[in-house]
Amino acid sequence: MKTRRSDRLIDMTNYLLERPHTLISLTYFAKRYESAKSSISEDLSIIKRTFKARGIGILETIPGAAGGARFIPSIDEQEARSFIAQMTEKLSEKDRLLPGGYVYLSDLLGRPDVLRQVGRVIARQYLDKQIDAVMTVATKGVPIAQSVSNYLNVPFVILRRDSKITEGSTVSVNYVSGSSERIEKMELSKRSLKRGSHVLVVDDFMKGGGTVNGMKSMIEEFESELVGITVFAEAAFEGHRMIDDYTSLLKVDKVNTLNKTIEVSAGNYLERVFGENEPANTK
Repeated sequence: MKTRRSDRLIDMTNYLLERPHTLISLTYFAKRYESAKSSISEDLSIIKRTFKARGIGILETIPGAAGGARFIPSIDEQEARSFIAQMTEKLSEKDRLLPGGYVYLSDLLGRPDVLRQVGRVIARQYLDKQIDAVMTVATKGVPIAQSVSNYLNVPFVILRRDSKITEGSTVSVNYVSGSSERIEKMELSKRSLKRGSHVLVVDDFMKGGGTVNGMKSMIEEFESELVGITVFAEAAFEGHRMIDDYTSLLKVDKVNTLNKTIEVSAGNYLERVFGENEPANTK
């Protein structure tokens, strides 16, 4: 059906946003809107300019018969810095401190608006990397993995500590918990991950790094490659951390169980992605 340019721009934008990292041909858009390819190219130029100006992402336009447009989600430094500052403030609230010094995260990681931003922020770090799957361990890392995989447009796989009959045959690895130094086990269905995959590991919280190190071992079992590790928050850890190459959005510097205070700062994300050491204190 022939459409007006304003309607066409809205529909094209929505179409691209819902299909990140997918090449859409000019021919498809031309048929969809019954418009000339030259008109479609002009529309894409407008969308590309707007995406860049608003920090929404990158719209790649590929010339030639097999060309088209591909939307790559991103987030600009100012918005990422502001989001991390907001999360720093939220995580510093007194009522988040649980018995045993644990920090309550479930309410934040259950909010769609927070998860959308977490997904965008993490995906931004891996714009130029080949990623075939996002990996996490059940249960609290699952919503993060789902959000990141949505923005990268790749599957996400979930490791479990107990086998499920619905998973079929599984591969299991033993790992040492970095905080308690106990031997734990995690399993992954053989059908979940293809051999030779490029895998991004994400998780909600990291202390000694034992769980993340276990996921690293699982990736090796599948003869695949670890692309990177990003966690929502890390805790200050005095012992030997099993993982040293990772990215964190937030860092819990100090927990005082007596007066129920939590000191939280920005993690190393901003420095690693944008190359700056300035703390994220913008509200």
